Amino acid sequence: MKQGSITFLKAAVYLMGLITFSLCLFALPSLASYTVKMNPEFAYLKYPVLFGLYMTALPFFDALYQALNLLTYIERKNAFSEMAVEALSRIKYCAVIIVIGYVIGIFVLGIENALHSGIAIAGLLIVFTTIVIIFFFQLSFRIY
Repeated sequence: MKQGSITFLKAAVYLMGLITFSLCLFALPSLASYTVKMNPEFAYLKYPVLFGLYMTALPFFDALYQALNLLTYIERKNAFSEMAVEALSRIKYCAVIIVIGYVIGIFVLGIENALHSGIAIAGLLIVFTTIVIIFFFQLSFRIY
């Protein structure tokens, strides 16, 4: 892989991390406050939902870190090393943790009758996208 491609991919990973971190730091708290103002009957869910979103952001950041490690291994011509396989494995486990977190969150919000259709669609989109990542990495392990 050319050096320019690896640099572009690393920049994309850093950009995804920066955008996600900014959203977690600035957008989520203000969005939660706005939602509480619009739906005061669900005010008690503000902090549990924020906590759940932040807890699923942690494995996402770990997966981004592992992706950077993987790109470094590719850059050093160690793409098929045991370290690269370990990085892929950690990315897969992070994806599994994210799926479990969102499924639990959707389930709890559904039980509380607080699951808005937009939230359900966004949560299911994240779940299905993450499941695709899990299957991709499972397939890559079988090839390797």
